Amino acid sequence: MASVTYGYGYKMFKYFNKTYALSEQTPPPDVKDAFSLFAEGADFMSADQLLRFLHEHQLELDYTAEDSNRVIETFMQSRTENAECDSDNNGLTLDEFFRFLFLVDFNDALKSKVHQDMNAPLSHYFIYTGHNSYLTGNQLSSDCSDVPIIKALQLGVRVIELDLWPNSTRDDIDVVHGRTLTAPVSLIQCLKSIKEYAFVKSEYPLIITLEDHLTPPLQAKVAEMVAQVFGDMLYYPETDLLTEFPTPESVKGRILISTKPPKEYLESKQFKDSDSERESTEELSPCIIPELEAAAAAAVAAAEKPNGNDLDEESLNARDKKPDQQGAPEYKRLITIHAGKPKGPVKDHLNVVGGVKRLSLSEQELERASTTYGSDIVRFTQKNIIRVYPKGTRVNSSNYRPHIGWIYGAQMVAFNMQGHGKSLWFMQGMFRSNGGCGYVKKPSFLIEQGPDDEVFDPKKPMPVQKTLTVKVYMGNGWSTDFSKTHFDAFSPPDFYTKVCIVGVPADNMNKKTRIIQDDWFPVWDEEFEFPLCVPELALLWIEVREYDKHEKDDFGGQSCLPISELRSGFRVVPLFDEKGEQLKSVKLLMRFQFK
Repeated sequence: MASVTYGYGYKMFKYFNKTYALSEQTPPPDVKDAFSLFAEGADFMSADQLLRFLHEHQLELDYTAEDSNRVIETFMQSRTENAECDSDNNGLTLDEFFRFLFLVDFNDALKSKVHQDMNAPLSHYFIYTGHNSYLTGNQLSSDCSDVPIIKALQLGVRVIELDLWPNSTRDDIDVVHGRTLTAPVSLIQCLKSIKEYAFVKSEYPLIITLEDHLTPPLQAKVAEMVAQVFGDMLYYPETDLLTEFPTPESVKGRILISTKPPKEYLESKQFKDSDSERESTEELSPCIIPELEAAAAAAVAAAEKPNGNDLDEESLNARDKKPDQQGAPEYKRLITIHAGKPKGPVKDHLNVVGGVKRLSLSEQELERASTTYGSDIVRFTQKNIIRVYPKGTRVNSSNYRPHIGWIYGAQMVAFNMQGHGKSLWFMQGMFRSNGGCGYVKKPSFLIEQGPDDEVFDPKKPMPVQKTLTVKVYMGNGWSTDFSKTHFDAFSPPDFYTKVCIVGVPADNMNKKTRIIQDDWFPVWDEEFEFPLCVPELALLWIEVREYDKHEKDDFGGQSCLPISELRSGFRVVPLFDEKGEQLKSVKLLMRFQFK
């Protein structure tokens, strides 16, 4: 460490102050060695030598002489502005090279642009998917709004779910979590916000899944609204039932609708056993808070008696439905991805003959089905789409581990985007892949069959494919982003870093650095090795915590990175807060190597 520049004072035992020194970080030995090697022993690294470092050490073959010259010029300008000595020397000093490594534009851990093949069918991609996208909080009593929809779209979510119910007068459509105390928002408001924000983060197709509880006249009204609001953005399939889904590239900038065709919906016991209603009932399991359940039932009963008419739901549906009515044809024409949920054994619905479709399963249904016929699920997802949604007991909008779906090829692993925590961090980490466009190409072993028609089985023992070496050098930025007493009222923080692999069971592993006491600028300089059997599905999860002897360790930032996209060499890793938003200044300097 270099000389002390300033310090923080902390009050001890009410009457005494103790001052802790804050020190500047200096380049770790590995950085010094790399500088010496590529600068060929000189005190300055030229633009040509910097370019060689980027090509050979960082494996960044896309960088050009123009890029390295731009870096040198930036640091030379800084020298001139600060009246530093050697301002005329055309190269980087060791300290400048060290500062260069913290530049995200050059040394981010991930590529920032779309780089995967986007010309395969939609079923060949994991798709960033929201669950009950309109809810602001819990599943029972929070408000419904277009605000969480807007936020999800700004983060790159590509599947928005809307639950459609008749309004209190049954002449218009509300978006609401049915049979709960959630306050509705109008469908038209949601559609207008979707149109405005659909492609602000990603230009690739937006899919809207509709869980509708509507009569045919209201379905027709939905079709009219959707067509008027979206206009040319709306994609209409060329045929009633597709044999293959379109590619993300072919429907770039378009909005696709996924729901159950109205004829099948009407045949489901006059809506009583409809798929959308089945999911709603599952989500309101018997173990929800009894008081809320009773209040919700009372609210529904009141809503189902408009203008004093004592009609139950079946009577109301029958009133609006003629005996030979087959649903609204204009509504059916909207549907690109035909949806359904299994009635009876899941296996009966995993046949791959006929047109492509979307099958919805709860996390519990998927886990149960995968224990018996996981290979059938993988084979089904090679052409068709599976959507997984949270189990009904997650009334606080928590989430499940997304890998339970991904390892079987499930494309739409639907998450509560307001349910912050590890599971959502993993989801956000996966979809930092491919430039954050919301579509991640599935690995080939989930798309293709073997020579004997065999498919991937995540439960089978697998050999190690490669080993990832992670070195955690140091971190900084906490003293800028947090108050001096945020972590500890009496002393600087005691930071340590957890480094974990999240993937198939064989790859899961947790490691951590030692604790650095009383230091806002911790230097760990520790290395870890992770053997990986399925690196294509593995995530590197990094979390900094502040050790607390008497209470739960404090959160100091986290980041989740898809290992298949990790860039080798020295990398700066910005950390994110508990909501998944990037902290302004907090960063780690790390190194990644594969062998």
